[in-house]
Amino acid sequence: MPLFGNYEKAGAGISKNAPEKKPFFRFWEIFGRKFWKLMELNMIMCISVVPLILGAVSIFYLAEKHTSLALALAGICALAYMAIFGPTLAASAKVLRYFTVEKPCFLLDTFFKTFKSSFKQALPLGIIDLFVGGSVLSGFYVYPRIISSLQMSGEGGVALYYVLFVLTLSIAITVLMMSFYGYLMIVSTELTFKNILKNSLALSMVALKKNVLTLVLSILVMGIFVVLTFYFPFIMLFVWFFMPTAYVGFLIVFNCYPVIQKFVINPYYAQRGELSPEMGFSETSGENVFEDQGGKEAPIEPKKKGKKGKFIS
Repeated sequence: MPLFGNYEKAGAGISKNAPEKKPFFRFWEIFGRKFWKLMELNMIMCISVVPLILGAVSIFYLAEKHTSLALALAGICALAYMAIFGPTLAASAKVLRYFTVEKPCFLLDTFFKTFKSSFKQALPLGIIDLFVGGSVLSGFYVYPRIISSLQMSGEGGVALYYVLFVLTLSIAITVLMMSFYGYLMIVSTELTFKNILKNSLALSMVALKKNVLTLVLSILVMGIFVVLTFYFPFIMLFVWFFMPTAYVGFLIVFNCYPVIQKFVINPYYAQRGELSPEMGFSETSGENVFEDQGGKEAPIEPKKKGKKGKFIS
């Protein structure tokens, strides 16, 4: 008898109408299967940071003796990073969407084709994100210092800067949650850029609970890696090359793409009287010639062994 049961016995099969796994378990199942692919994607995404590294190196080594040259090189590197930031996120979103809906894809081929095809819309979206991100970081740096200075001097107007600080934080959270959907819609729909922005804002509000949970989990994971980088800088700088950016990206896409399916993609096909391709891939039109008997057929018992010990199949 086999150690863990009799595997010579055929079971009843799996019904095509079997209940779908809970999202939590499905997430970890896909995560386990795509672990190394996610690591590969993370390495590709890290390439987009190379211009920033080159800009920092030029400032560090050339600023003292060749200030103008250093600033020019840093500016070119910054422009290069701005140009590839959005398309890189869009291409990564396409790959992660395929992982989420469990469709096969050639990672490198899909990534670079999507980088090229989505460039026109992803470029301005990336620039907007970088501009807002830079403005928010500046606000986080400036407003607390102004508030502290006013409190120490006893001057008025502190409440105004508290309002501005809260407003800045609110804008940061809103734009970040909009980004969860913007790049995904670029690679999943044929909407205009204006409608992508409008839908991103709407979906960030419609699925607020899910978006907040996704945001908190993403910040928690990235925060852990940032803290570890302070304690183990040399090790973690190497680790960042392999994780966790793509893994956090998968978490975001896994949680947010179903929202796009529900409120954008499925209604579009419903209006046309069609079935969404990602819902109807197992459906057939007309009468089925063969019926799937998964989960219905009787288990097949293995034939008994003969006297000589030979297994008869």
